[in-house]
Amino acid sequence: MTDISIFIVEDDPMVLEVNKSFLSKMSGFTLIGQAQTYEEAYKWIVQCKPNLVLLDMYLPDKPGIELLQKIRNEQIPSDVIMITAARDAKTVQDVIRMGAFDYLIKPFQFERFQTALQNYTNTLKKMRSSTNIKQEDVDAWFGLKQDDDSTLPKGLNDLTMKQIMDGLVENNAPITSEQLAQNVGMARVTVRKYLDFLANNGKVHIDLKYGTVGRPTKYYSIN
Repeated sequence: MTDISIFIVEDDPMVLEVNKSFLSKMSGFTLIGQAQTYEEAYKWIVQCKPNLVLLDMYLPDKPGIELLQKIRNEQIPSDVIMITAARDAKTVQDVIRMGAFDYLIKPFQFERFQTALQNYTNTLKKMRSSTNIKQEDVDAWFGLKQDDDSTLPKGLNDLTMKQIMDGLVENNAPITSEQLAQNVGMARVTVRKYLDFLANNGKVHIDLKYGTVGRPTKYYSIN
């Protein structure tokens, strides 16, 4: 799968740099443009047709929600994640009705930003690789749990777990935590934490391979 193209619409230079910094920490994404106004953003989105638009609600010329509506009305093939300080229920409901993929409320941490983009990546991969969608696929995209076994301990979340499991399945061979971290665009310490949890629950098998010196290398695979 080629990199997912990203276009950022944000009028605050400081927030724009934060979002770009967050994006640079993740692999599998390419920033293809940025804009600070409705008119500039619309012009470039029509021309570039990015996979995903990170769209601020409050722009100096028109509200971001009007740009979302225009993208939908003109059937531009770009998905949208809203990034805004707006917290009122009506705004959130309107954005959901217009088909935004996710809604990030400022200020947010890198982990929430990462989760949103990972979930989008998982959904896009599934859509591109499947002709028939199962109910469990839809449930996974919307963060719905299938049973009590999906409950994770504090500090772990379902979306990141799904990204790691998908990475193990796609690799289809034993892999180190460092290699998997590179594949899924996460920090190695994060991936290792999830792999250890999976191993302790019998869902992942660990093979130890010894070199000539030093500690053995752990290779993980799905049981």
